[in-house]
Amino acid sequence: MNGELDMGIKDWFKKPEPVAPKVKKPRQPRKPKLVDLPPTTPINPEKVLANELKEPWVSVVGIDLDVDNLGSGAFNLDWNDIFVARLVKAGYRGKDDVQIVDQWFNDVCRNVLAETYEQSIADPTNRKPTNF
Repeated sequence: MNGELDMGIKDWFKKPEPVAPKVKKPRQPRKPKLVDLPPTTPINPEKVLANELKEPWVSVVGIDLDVDNLGSGAFNLDWNDIFVARLVKAGYRGKDDVQIVDQWFNDVCRNVLAETYEQSIADPTNRKPTNF
């Protein structure tokens, strides 16, 4: 018969013997790896707000300049996922977000260069006379 049914009434009301709780050994903290370190970029409240409003957001967070060649350098950008989604919707492609944003930024730089060139050519003082 079932174990519970075999018990007498006195056995039914007996308090169970206390069981010692299992004690977990505290985990030893592991040494952080490079990927475990917190990000160095502080949280940007504008980015947080854009995420809450579900709006695209991108910002220049730094510029690296070569002190020996001031004409070369790099821009450090930060963006949210909504911005990348808009770029993909607009036709930008890449294997990751960095490539997609890089393509967009290159397009922006090309457009600035083209506009600057057009303005320069439109200025009569910059035109070279042609000999026909």
